[in-house]
Amino acid sequence: MLFRNCAGGIVFNGDSVFILQNEKHEWVLPKGVIRNGAHASEVALKRVLEEGGINAKIIAPAGETSYEFYSYSRQQPVCNKITWFVMDTDQTDYRVNCEEGFLDGGFYPIQEAIEKITYSQDKSLVRVAYRKIAKILEMEKGA
Repeated sequence: MLFRNCAGGIVFNGDSVFILQNEKHEWVLPKGVIRNGAHASEVALKRVLEEGGINAKIIAPAGETSYEFYSYSRQQPVCNKITWFVMDTDQTDYRVNCEEGFLDGGFYPIQEAIEKITYSQDKSLVRVAYRKIAKILEMEKGA
């Protein structure tokens, strides 16, 4: 089995979160493989910029998920472990990167995004990250 370390971002703009529709018509969060000793946070920010054209800042770590699939191109099973970061942006515009194979995307209200997102662990991740960012931003206002 091929093991890959990846990183991604859960990008919020107010009460909306950025999601993408990939070539398999799955609704996902921006993420990518960590290569050449890069730091997970660097990769997450880079993928958010490359896949969605969004400049975001990291607010907090969001945890890890993993999943396995069979790669027909590699002719072997693959296990992706993703380190996630809660991100914030005041940017409302975005650019879905069609060259990366994405068909659609955008900022969606939290509940609508959760309904669209394909995988249950990504749905849970958005719920937890939204509670986390709301709490952090509330604390910053009070400070």
